[in-house]
Amino acid sequence: MKFDNGEDHKKLEAWIKAKGVSEIELMLPDMNGIIRGKVVPAVRFLQGVERGTLRIASSILTVTMTGDYPDLPSGIDQAIQDPDCVLLPDPSSIRVAPGYRTPTAFVMTDAFTKDGEPIEVAPRQVLTKIMNLYAEKGWVPIIAPELEFFLTARNIDPDLPLESPIGRSGRAETVSQPYGLEALNEHEDLIEQVYEYCEIADIDIDTMIHEAGAAQLEVNFNHGNPMQLADQVLVFKRIFRQVSLMNGVYGTFMAKPMDNQPGSAMHIHQSLQDAKTGNNLFAEPNGEDSWMFRSFIAGLQKFLPECAPLFAPNVNSFRRMRPQYDAPINVQWGRDNRSCGLRVPLSDGQNRRVENRLPGADCNPYLAIAASLACGYVGMQMGLEPSEPCTGSAYRLPRSLPRTLDEALERFNACGPVREVLGEEFCQIFASVKELELDHFEGVVSAWEREHLLLKV
Repeated sequence: MKFDNGEDHKKLEAWIKAKGVSEIELMLPDMNGIIRGKVVPAVRFLQGVERGTLRIASSILTVTMTGDYPDLPSGIDQAIQDPDCVLLPDPSSIRVAPGYRTPTAFVMTDAFTKDGEPIEVAPRQVLTKIMNLYAEKGWVPIIAPELEFFLTARNIDPDLPLESPIGRSGRAETVSQPYGLEALNEHEDLIEQVYEYCEIADIDIDTMIHEAGAAQLEVNFNHGNPMQLADQVLVFKRIFRQVSLMNGVYGTFMAKPMDNQPGSAMHIHQSLQDAKTGNNLFAEPNGEDSWMFRSFIAGLQKFLPECAPLFAPNVNSFRRMRPQYDAPINVQWGRDNRSCGLRVPLSDGQNRRVENRLPGADCNPYLAIAASLACGYVGMQMGLEPSEPCTGSAYRLPRSLPRTLDEALERFNACGPVREVLGEEFCQIFASVKELELDHFEGVVSAWEREHLLLKV
């Protein structure tokens, strides 16, 4: 992004004064979509914007879920030197932060070197790079996420399974209640507070429903700019977790947090507009599918299985992808067919879109959206043709998605065309982070192994 220190300093100063904000949270998402950053007084923030002195250690971009740092590939020595990066706030992203005693705002930042060059491995920059590829063609990608998540009872011992929380009735849910209004009302006070906080933070959510799992919910975001929607997903996760804790429960976006319950996804609806006319490029004037629509889907079919770590980034992510829990196992596409990994909702030409049902709720939204758009972009550049649409159950067709993170990383390391547009350095660093996390996981003996192997083998 380009930042005009003078003009944007004035805008930020006027906004801060009008809102009466005294502290600013600088947010920088890392590879896992965890918010890193710092809190600074508003006066110091404005001085830092003007002078370019808002800084943070660049190594935080590569920290793993376990708080470690990977050995990076040869030739990439940033983590060893660990220089500061300069944080430039995105002026369009500053919002009031709800729930604080001290009037506080948050702002998304982008990481730059001391020489003013963008750090291209930062997740927001990866998404920016893909959006720029579209812009060069005169195309405007539009996305709308649907995010699923669970409420659970507090759990302070990670060795114990999660349980559903007690609702307003004094009981916990035990069976599936998809779209159940009474089940939704069990946690009405919490949900109302989430809506209130989202309004304060200017998060443009549409509807919230009860999903199939016990105390599982889903929120739909209104469609718009990919970067803005990724920002909103990230902040919504934070708000939901905070509000849940205030109400004595946990809010979790793990892909598969509970035994014998469905997993949580982040479905991504995608369409493409002409930058000049605003017309939907996925449909011809007569409403028929365009070649761009077909090639976009073909790109998703060919390359998403090779990019799985970007939308299924954890060992737990692959526990979700099982037919008995209505999660996709392949990249078949179909019209209004939810068994497919790629679903085309019923719509007229102006609203033609494809829903990518593969990503889990645990994904980094910037990287999952970037990967999906990158695969579609490469498909259009190569003029690929999709398979015939699936009209039956896609679960009866062969699995094309990896079964484990280990397999997914092997395939990701060999996915040349998409790695080229995402950036090879980013892909190498991301894979190094995930490989170290996988190594830590494989060193842990699970409760299942102790239960079934300890005294029997």
